[in-house]
Amino acid sequence: MATEVLLPKIGFSMNEGTLAEWMVADGGQAVEGQPLFALESDKSTNEVDSPATGTLKIIAQPGEVYEVGTVLGIIE
Repeated sequence: MATEVLLPKIGFSMNEGTLAEWMVADGGQAVEGQPLFALESDKSTNEVDSPATGTLKIIAQPGEVYEVGTVLGIIE
């Protein structure tokens, strides 16, 4: 079953964030609990862990600003 990778809300007032970089390549193996991407918010840059283990299909491109809840990728 596929798992959506969503842009998380980090901090009470966060509405959007910048996808800084993917730490797993498109088509690469994501491992649950391991860093998947870096997210820049107003105050900091955070590593976000993978919600599941499987093959990553990247939808969102680094350097772009996305709203909280946006689907950034899919893990199958």
